[in-house]
Amino acid sequence: MHVVPKTTTSGPGLRERKKQATRRALAEAAVRLAAEHGVENVTVEAISEAAGVSPRTFFNYFPSHDDAFVLVDDEVGERIRESVRRAPAERPPLDVVRDALVAELDGFEARQELWALQSKVLQRSPHLIHRGLKAHVAEEKALAVAISEWLDATRGGTDGPSGTAVFPRLLAAVTQTALRVAVEHWCDHPGETVLAEVFQDVFAQLAQGLPRPSA
Repeated sequence: MHVVPKTTTSGPGLRERKKQATRRALAEAAVRLAAEHGVENVTVEAISEAAGVSPRTFFNYFPSHDDAFVLVDDEVGERIRESVRRAPAERPPLDVVRDALVAELDGFEARQELWALQSKVLQRSPHLIHRGLKAHVAEEKALAVAISEWLDATRGGTDGPSGTAVFPRLLAAVTQTALRVAVEHWCDHPGETVLAEVFQDVFAQLAQGLPRPSA
């Protein structure tokens, strides 16, 4: 994933980057341990030790033991929403959300193994699927609000409260579905595809109105 140089003032500061790195380390340790031993056999202490932090530190990043297995790269969502809010007014909405996600997907090939492991962990632990779904819905609603805020800013904010219109909610839902389809295809074909390219192909088909494939 792209790392903002220290000389750039618009990115997160050193303290925030360290916090993000610790959160990622905990999530990765949780997923890897669960893939090897099963979620029910992985303790907070084991996750913390593998990540090189204390169990007390674990709860500074995750409300519960189970959250560590489903919230990988959680900080990405806010960067995507901020990119949407700052998009030029004249851009097509579909392009705005596509470009916001593509900017974050660049370089994700290094994390393909981890995402595939996380998928297996969730499949083996049905109780985590519900937790993951709740996180997915929360991200979708937050993206809808960001889309609505961008639309309101470009038309004077005359169409009601942010996030309540049908269009932002539909676009956010379509975006999340497109991302899920792209990630699943990418994980099913390790080494054969680039996630950002798969995602852009999915969005190109959406932009065309999902015509019948020629082959």
